[in-house]
Amino acid sequence: MDGFHDLGGFQGFGKVPHIINSQDYKQVFKQEWEHLAYSLMFIGADQLKKFSVDEIRHAVERLDVRQHVGTQYYERYVIATATLLVETGVITQDELDQALGSPFKLANPSHDKGRPAITGRPPFEVGDRVVVRDEYVAGHIRMPAYVRGKEGIVRHRTSEKWPFPDAIGHGDLSAAHQPTYHVEFRVKDLWGDAADDGFVVVDLFESYLDKAVDAKRVAA
Repeated sequence: MDGFHDLGGFQGFGKVPHIINSQDYKQVFKQEWEHLAYSLMFIGADQLKKFSVDEIRHAVERLDVRQHVGTQYYERYVIATATLLVETGVITQDELDQALGSPFKLANPSHDKGRPAITGRPPFEVGDRVVVRDEYVAGHIRMPAYVRGKEGIVRHRTSEKWPFPDAIGHGDLSAAHQPTYHVEFRVKDLWGDAADDGFVVVDLFESYLDKAVDAKRVAA
């Protein structure tokens, strides 16, 4: 899904401020209230089993741009969780508004039903050259836009499999389970010769990939 949430690789935003701290990961939350937002999300997804984590991610994608810009990370997940609790009938919009004492703006309704995974193909192997499918999807997708149509090398395949996000993110409980692949890309292949030398590794579901030779044959 192309939206404001997917800014990875966009030009013109300047350097991203970050802290490299590989020695201590004790501070998980920056503010005291954030753990409550995280807990609320998993009460709905795990304890109540009303929705999946990918449905929550898609609800975040459904936020208005202004709403997205004006909120912090865990605030977006509060809105997304509240949206799904209303959509699944756990609470009504009126009850939510009354409890908070003011209208609570939920995420926009979903206008897409998602799509199934590509199945019936042999898995990719470590060392395979693959091409990310050049697809524009209206609904939920876990493929960053900046790797669309790019060629890379498989460096690892997970032994575990998970429901395909594009399907389970829209509530499809029959979603096919697939492994993910750590695919290595040259930085300059992604962002051109003005970029620094180096490599980027992206974790991608099987259905987002084609073998490079197969993709070239189709194009021809």
